[in-house]
Amino acid sequence: MTAKAVVLLSGGLDSATTLAIASDEGYACHALSINYGQRHAIELSAAISIAELLKVREHKILTVDLTQIGGSALTDTAIAVPEQSTTGIPATYVPARNTILLALALAYAEAAQAFDIYIGVNAVDYSGYPDCRPEFIAAFEHTARLATRAGVEGGDFHIHTPLLQLNKAEIIKSGLKLGVDYALTVSCYQADTAGRACRYCDACRIRAAGFQAAGVTDPTLYIR
Repeated sequence: MTAKAVVLLSGGLDSATTLAIASDEGYACHALSINYGQRHAIELSAAISIAELLKVREHKILTVDLTQIGGSALTDTAIAVPEQSTTGIPATYVPARNTILLALALAYAEAAQAFDIYIGVNAVDYSGYPDCRPEFIAAFEHTARLATRAGVEGGDFHIHTPLLQLNKAEIIKSGLKLGVDYALTVSCYQADTAGRACRYCDACRIRAAGFQAAGVTDPTLYIR
């Protein structure tokens, strides 16, 4: 029987590449997307298209309304998305987001009898979020084994981070080899309802630089 994997799929470039890698590594992929009240909710439509392209076994979209907590430019419209480089952890950091996403993925994985979870975190070309660091991933993997019935009964959960030490150009090249259509993806923190990007936020600037470094035409559609 083909081993199952739960793959967190936001609809962005990194998560699409991660899904393609998990599939290429032989897993029956169960994609999980989270509607957390993000400003760029159009990414969920992108996630649906990517899941269909890469022929996942199942795609679930769960809703967890983090706008009730706020504290981020992505979940509170009163906080502006920075359009220039900033120092420290930026306003687009969502409090405990990856902890929440991984907890939901773990619940899905345990219910589906899957012991492999993929997440597209990156510690090279990213915005400095603390929940993208390898020590966080290692700590969560340890928690997954302690906090679940499957773990207590001998199940060995693994959190896979295939993009962790890749730069954006390397990620793009890897995805293209595996058939990812990056025109389907949405990375912009303030993309409009048509999926068009702003060009100026961190996510846009890192993405554009990645395509340029990879020597690949950038398929992103921009508002301006």
